[in-house]
Amino acid sequence: MKIDADGFSFDFTDAINAFVFDEKDESKPNYHGLPMKAVDIVAEFSDAYIFVEMKDFHDPDSYNEVLAGDEDDGKAKRANFKWLKNYLKYKYRDTYIFRHAEDKADKPIHYICLLTFDNALNTRLQKSLMQELPVGKVSKRWRREIANSCHVLNVDRWNINFPKWPVTRS
Repeated sequence: MKIDADGFSFDFTDAINAFVFDEKDESKPNYHGLPMKAVDIVAEFSDAYIFVEMKDFHDPDSYNEVLAGDEDDGKAKRANFKWLKNYLKYKYRDTYIFRHAEDKADKPIHYICLLTFDNALNTRLQKSLMQELPVGKVSKRWRREIANSCHVLNVDRWNINFPKWPVTRS
């Protein structure tokens, strides 16, 4: 099942269904029309759902405080990193709410963010995002996890980690 979205092309070879979830065209069946955030792609497999969010950044260094030249630059880069983490977190959470309302949150859900950052920055973002979703954690009253896993990868790492679902730039 091939999907093209936001400058990337995916091949979810063993998917039951895969589609652009953040549909902008009102005439398409996956259009939501509500003022909530949505991940770019949802893929359904026999045993899980995959939520995919993609971002192609023109200035990835503006999110990396390790590269800060001075304290003010570091503050700005930390603020950008925090904004991005929250943006990705709420994309997942709103999509989870959509899917729950559609009665389509009945399998484990894995969140994969495809970003054009280097591996070190992606790893930092993944650790931060996993804490806030929360991944693999349940409240005493919950019957299941909200997110079963979270990965933040670039194209090279995606293809190494998910060879059954290759991605290329369109």
